[in-house]
Amino acid sequence: MTPRLLLSCGEASGDLYAGALTRELRALAPAIEVFGLGGPQLAAAGGALLEDFRGLSVTGLTEAVAHIPHLLGVRRRLVAAARERRPSALVVIDYADFNFQLAKQIKPLGIPVVYYISPQIWAWRSGRIKTIKAIADRVLVIFPFEEPLYRDAGVPVEFVGHPLIDLATARVPRHDFLPALGLAADRPTIAVLPGSRTNEVARILPGLVEAAQLIRRTVPLAQFVFARAPHLDDALFAPARALSGCALVEGDTDTVLAAADLALTASGTATVQTALHGTPMVVVYKLSNLTYRVGRPFVKLDTFAMVNLIAGERIVPELIQDDFTPQSVAREALALLTDPARSAQMREGLAGVRRKLGTPGASRRAAAAVLQVMGVS
Repeated sequence: MTPRLLLSCGEASGDLYAGALTRELRALAPAIEVFGLGGPQLAAAGGALLEDFRGLSVTGLTEAVAHIPHLLGVRRRLVAAARERRPSALVVIDYADFNFQLAKQIKPLGIPVVYYISPQIWAWRSGRIKTIKAIADRVLVIFPFEEPLYRDAGVPVEFVGHPLIDLATARVPRHDFLPALGLAADRPTIAVLPGSRTNEVARILPGLVEAAQLIRRTVPLAQFVFARAPHLDDALFAPARALSGCALVEGDTDTVLAAADLALTASGTATVQTALHGTPMVVVYKLSNLTYRVGRPFVKLDTFAMVNLIAGERIVPELIQDDFTPQSVAREALALLTDPARSAQMREGLAGVRRKLGTPGASRRAAAAVLQVMGVS
């Protein structure tokens, strides 16, 4: 009997991990069929897309309301596919609000559920661990501090390490990459990562472009490389195109980060990616005012950037909501660009973050755990 796996991920980072997981699954069990909700990375790895996540992913409570009918339709189609094709397991990757409900409908069909890249219960809405305990037969976590949280709650859990350790590699070196973009390899280079969702790029990118203009007043030779997620609309990046001495690079964020002296990045997975390249960074984020006011009381941490959470201290500056202004970004960026000692200290902190993320081979370990739940030897 052909082993079948239903997989659900709803964001660019989840799609990246889904693709890596699928490649390892097919290496360990060549006959396996993987299908479900994903994107180009999952498809490139050999997974069959029943639904494409692009267009589904937004941040914020108010922003998500308009997407509810579409999300409900996608979930119905995935549940119907589970009934028809009877997969040996369901793997859900992050994307908690959608995947919680999907798992609740599929688990009663006798299909075991593996939660890979679990929600950040340690940051906010810790009560969700009760839901995870009810729906998940196995939780695969990527941060070492997550494992005891789940184990103490009686949830079957395994720390597999962070998949980005293997995935965060540059395609070409800086001295080849920058000249190919029409930029100089010997000039201060700043990577700009405004996010992967339409609404966050629309909210974040203009402020980062203004910050770039301010930075250039003090460092005239500064050049900027904007890392663009593949599925985003061209119009979102019009402010960046108006900036001289810059380039836009689509779908090659690791090479952009490896070539940069500094990164201005939206909070999220990109901060871990930046840390793995040892690139000093300034972290920013902004939600709609309503979403921020409603959600802030539920967040039990005083820091948002993933690298600071992993480090256990604030090693990189983070400018969130009202603190995110072009002036504040430029001030923090210039402090790093003009103070080698401060930049070196941050690089040391980022090296410590990398050490905490485990050893290479996370996707292979996750695949082996999934196959075990599926009963595939």
